[in-house]
Amino acid sequence: MKNIFYELQRLKIIMAKFDIAVLGGGPGGYVGAIRAAQLGKKVAIIDKDRLGGICLNWGCIPTKVLLKNAEVLHYIKNADTYGVNIPKYTVDFSASISRSRTVADQLSKGIAFLMKKNNITHYEGAGKLTSATTIEVINGKNKETVTAEKIILATGARSRSLPGMELDGDQIISSKEAMILKKIPKILIIIGSGAIGVEFAYFYNEYGTEVHLIEMMPRIVPVEDEAVSKELARNFKKAGIKIYTETKVSKIDVLKSKVKVHLERKGKEETLEGEIALVAVGVTGNIENLGLKDVGVATDRGAITINEYNQTSVPNIYAIGDVTGPPWLAHVASAQGRVTAEHAAGHDTTPVDYSNIPSCTYCQPQIASIGLTESAAKENGFDVIVGKFDFKGSGKAMATGSTAGFVKLVFDNKYGELLGAHIIGLEATEMIAELGMAKALESTWHEIATTVHAHPTLSEAVMEAALDAMGQGIH
Repeated sequence: MKNIFYELQRLKIIMAKFDIAVLGGGPGGYVGAIRAAQLGKKVAIIDKDRLGGICLNWGCIPTKVLLKNAEVLHYIKNADTYGVNIPKYTVDFSASISRSRTVADQLSKGIAFLMKKNNITHYEGAGKLTSATTIEVINGKNKETVTAEKIILATGARSRSLPGMELDGDQIISSKEAMILKKIPKILIIIGSGAIGVEFAYFYNEYGTEVHLIEMMPRIVPVEDEAVSKELARNFKKAGIKIYTETKVSKIDVLKSKVKVHLERKGKEETLEGEIALVAVGVTGNIENLGLKDVGVATDRGAITINEYNQTSVPNIYAIGDVTGPPWLAHVASAQGRVTAEHAAGHDTTPVDYSNIPSCTYCQPQIASIGLTESAAKENGFDVIVGKFDFKGSGKAMATGSTAGFVKLVFDNKYGELLGAHIIGLEATEMIAELGMAKALESTWHEIATTVHAHPTLSEAVMEAALDAMGQGIH
């Protein structure tokens, strides 16, 4: 009788039909699932790993824990600046790594709780489309079929690997291995100076590693405003990080106890030797083994093609997040998840405004930006006016002991509208939200400059930069 009961329960799960099924439990998938459930839909979520995706388990969150650890270490090493003498201290690197994993574990459990709270059925296993309305879920030897009127694909992305520098997880590593190393490497060579590259460069440099940062483009963090790139490079060099721009890596040799990185720089060939090479050259979408071609879901250059409501070429199948291509940001995936759930549920919704997406990098000094860079605004035909305020003129920045960086605002001279904002400095990633709201509301320099900002705060620099653009700078 007991066996019959369990068999009936198993068949009940297999035969269950849903309004919406979400394949992938990252920041796009779980947000979309919750929003759909809030709208009264019967929802299933499928994930082969822990809920929360790369962002929560191996990306956004655990790396920020590590960076906070490094920031605390920096303050300890420089405590005498604040009148606190710490002549002796020790670093427990394994404890630093452990704190990162603990926070990730807690948050993953929190997502599981939210699934239960919203009555979302969670399937553990790898999912594959078998038709436009069915997903086969495989977990070991067990197979189940989930049927849904609408399907949301949110399978994320993984670290890219280039020919000649294939990842082995030991000496040639990705960001995932970089956050769980058992010991601090003496020499670390980082290929790629995007957000991942510079964050790990800051982290390991703070822990005493000799860091070599290699970038193929003429400047580090090349997608940021040129002034921001120069400021970060200046601070990194001051901290002892060795930077190589306009440098290409041709291959990496793995030796017994080290790696040899072959470079092509200014027409000459060079080599660098280190313990570990971290390849941080971007990500690629997880589009393989999903059955996309079989059901007619179109892809382009490794990403699923979507419209403004995130529908694929098969109208009842949606795709969100990194699997749809750049920008590869967790908050973009979450925004797409909300829009998709509302559209799939038949509710009016507003598509994501991709011209107003904040980009944040959490090294020190932090970087945050939104909208057009100065050069991009000029290339788009705008008559540009720039306002800038250095944190060395900020009373709050001086009080914190962190005066590196600035706020730079790019305005359209004709109407005074904010086109872009670029911040490098302490808490830049928190400050950018004000400017995102301002840009969304099509605010002008006058509105930003005349909005009273509390004193003393770092955010006063935003007001001061707007005043500078108007030719009315005070400080």
